[in-house]
Amino acid sequence: MKSFETVNDVLDFAMQSEQEAVDFYTSLADKMQNEEMKSVFLQFAQEEVGHKARLQKIKDEGIFDMPVEMVRDLKISDYVVRTKATPDMEYQDALILAMKREKAAFKLYTKLSESCEHPGLKNVFQALAVEESKHKLRFELEYDDYVMREN
Repeated sequence: MKSFETVNDVLDFAMQSEQEAVDFYTSLADKMQNEEMKSVFLQFAQEEVGHKARLQKIKDEGIFDMPVEMVRDLKISDYVVRTKATPDMEYQDALILAMKREKAAFKLYTKLSESCEHPGLKNVFQALAVEESKHKLRFELEYDDYVMREN
């Protein structure tokens, strides 16, 4: 894991990760032919924009208090095969790709929280990990509703 010199280094890294998520979901939306799928991925891109803005505000104002809560994990992403985004990808594959991405983001923020000594910033990363786990859960529920019920 990358080492950081300052709190701002950590926040900059987290904001860069959020921007990568924005780009990922926007790109995925652009590849979707189904308008409903496109809308779902654009919504997720906007949520990631919100995460980035929250981190920027924390950096600008030095405010580190964020609520932390528990989120259920269906663990579906643990049992599906990785896939890459393509213009003609199936809805199932797009959901798998999104689940894997959210799981990776959750792990990143959890690891940042565990390695952070600043209590306020630790709380921020825990809260962001929860947000990412909520995203993963939404994709897992969608997968459960539209893919697993067909089988």
